[in-house]
Amino acid sequence: MGEEKKRIIVGATGASGIPLLLQCLRMIQMDDRFESFLILSDSAKLTLEHETELKLDEVTALADYVLSPKDIGAGPSSGSFQTEGMLIVPCSMKTIAGIHSGYTDNLILRAADVTLKEHRLLVLAARETPLSSIHLRNLYQLSQIAEVRIIPPMLTFYNKPEEIEDMVYHIAAKLVEPFGVKAEKYRRWEGI
Repeated sequence: MGEEKKRIIVGATGASGIPLLLQCLRMIQMDDRFESFLILSDSAKLTLEHETELKLDEVTALADYVLSPKDIGAGPSSGSFQTEGMLIVPCSMKTIAGIHSGYTDNLILRAADVTLKEHRLLVLAARETPLSSIHLRNLYQLSQIAEVRIIPPMLTFYNKPEEIEDMVYHIAAKLVEPFGVKAEKYRRWEGI
């Protein structure tokens, strides 16, 4: 009997950045030590239509399991559902506010709340610009929780990207790296 795979909950909300979600799911899929549980908000589905040419079933095929945000009784709503943690990519400021306040009216927010209470890793690809003082307050206060990693999708140029896909890959690798997911082409800063 094979070793159990490590579970990563992957939420996607209505901010721009669906190509990052796709690349993160591919990276998790390629690492046979992990499996993903995808929760797409209705707003994420709208953003998917706007930002890509993909159909919903093409995206959900990248995940091992797909859960409805309305299914508040699904596994990730309980701390007894063992996971490595949760990644939310993209993560809207509405979702940040919900996590910050403990407002859990859907499975994405409930799973994030459970992730925090169980002291598991919560990675947030926070997407907004410019940031208001309210956004900054919420992000700052979440950043004070040891298990929270706020990784805004920031462009980097030290890896000399040749096309947008190179930048998307690099950012996605940064988002999944805290869980131990390997990204073969990820280039770390090695110094000057």
